[in-house]
Amino acid sequence: MRVRFAPRHLAILCLFTGLWGLTVSISAADAEQTHDVSEVTSAEEALKTGEQLETNRQWVEAIQFYQDSLKRWENDESLTYALRRTRIHFGIDRRYIDQSFSARLLQLGRAEALDLFEDILTRVQFEYVDNVSVTKFVSHGTESLYMALGNSRFVKQNLPQADAGKIENVRRTLVREFWNQRVDTRIEARSLITQICELCQREVGLNSSAIVLEYIFGGCNALDEYSIMLTPDRYNDLFGSIQGELVGIGIEMKGEKGRGMHLVRVLMDSPAEAGGLLPDDYIVRIDGVDCRDLSTDDAARLLRGNSGSTVRLHWETPTGEIRDADFTRRRVQIHSITKAELLDEQEGIGYIRMEGFQSSTTDELDEALRRLERRGMRALVWDLRGNPGGLLETAAAVLDRFVSDGVLVSTKGRSPDQNQVFRAHGYNTRNYPLVLIVDEDSASASEIVAGAIHDHHRGTIVGRKTYGKWSVQSIIHLPGETGLKLTTARFYSPDDQNYAGKGLRPDIEVPRPKDQRTAGFRGESLLTDPDIDQAFEILRTRLSKSTP
Repeated sequence: MRVRFAPRHLAILCLFTGLWGLTVSISAADAEQTHDVSEVTSAEEALKTGEQLETNRQWVEAIQFYQDSLKRWENDESLTYALRRTRIHFGIDRRYIDQSFSARLLQLGRAEALDLFEDILTRVQFEYVDNVSVTKFVSHGTESLYMALGNSRFVKQNLPQADAGKIENVRRTLVREFWNQRVDTRIEARSLITQICELCQREVGLNSSAIVLEYIFGGCNALDEYSIMLTPDRYNDLFGSIQGELVGIGIEMKGEKGRGMHLVRVLMDSPAEAGGLLPDDYIVRIDGVDCRDLSTDDAARLLRGNSGSTVRLHWETPTGEIRDADFTRRRVQIHSITKAELLDEQEGIGYIRMEGFQSSTTDELDEALRRLERRGMRALVWDLRGNPGGLLETAAAVLDRFVSDGVLVSTKGRSPDQNQVFRAHGYNTRNYPLVLIVDEDSASASEIVAGAIHDHHRGTIVGRKTYGKWSVQSIIHLPGETGLKLTTARFYSPDDQNYAGKGLRPDIEVPRPKDQRTAGFRGESLLTDPDIDQAFEILRTRLSKSTP
């Protein structure tokens, strides 16, 4: 089974694209800096600060800090390696928090795990967007195993009784005998990993599946940041978001040390919304467990549960009020369009907020447009801020509603089936004035829309520069209900531009308003949002000029 989509996957290392019963999300706009790089005077001082964050296992904060530090001290080797090391440890911790990883993948026998490794390596060799040698893929696996043997969570689960000195001896052996060892074929790779399995089993009693899985998950570190191995739960979560359904309470959150779980988004028609949770609230206790110092993943584990089960939450509002309530988990429909209304009935200026590109998005958009048009809409503000992306085909389909002719987007990859051109069909196209709002968290499929609107001069783009993720991933189903999210192509705007790592600049830049994410959720008028107000004024001026 394969699904092609163009999301930005999360969290730091990847915005994990998928809304879960809760979603772990770390976005550029939401990440509050616990440590300000501007206060650091040297790369050496930055390294010490980052290492302290690592010691405290504040992986997300450490990653963000190292990234910001490298903007000041570009190409600093120590900072670059520290960032790499932190990302690997963050990945290890996420795997070992994931119950489906422990319950299913760690239970594989050696032969099964090696077969899975070979399957993934084959996919990478033939389908990944760039050529990656077997040596490079395997070497990253060796590095990941080396890091894992120094990771307390990995050791606690896999080697609780092992002698620390013997573990360190195995790490030294990996460096001395296997580091960057040349491997030319999948058969040679399997043989090398088998040797390492026997070494680790003999010296410290480490289960082969734990070893091979580091070569699978760690090998993917040789690829771009959007290509990852998916555990069974992550795989199911991703398909839930694509299909627009999940089981849970319906929140998107980000852990902030000392404060709790910051609610970035509360889904419409969800238990969370019905129970009174709002964006910018902070969950501080989950079933009696204080979560103010928990990682986002640890809190997510507490919030998971079967449909019909309940969870008791205590949360703090922006005014400091502490509230509590019980929430019953259930199936929640994820809506792509979370707001569709007229900003001004007299002027006929409509507003649509779109928060994803999933299988239901095109139908949702058609219905919203018809409803607003019946009420007299003559111009539209289309808000894609914070939209991480989604299905490639959906991005092209919604563009078809606004662009009447020509190329909408094209994709280019190593495999012939990844080279596609999506064109407008010219059927039922709207031609009224349009303003598109984007920001630093508008990514991938959102950028496809922005690129086409820009190149076709179809409307005005306001806000801030987009994220800069201009690649396409394929979701490949693997045995055991796991999957591989693999970058298989890059996408290009109608003018054949790719803004990877740079982002697309809007026609009119607006400084980021502090409360842009919560405008409209706590009773404020949408026009108090500077981005929306700017878009409204552009359309009002244009409509006044066209009125006889």
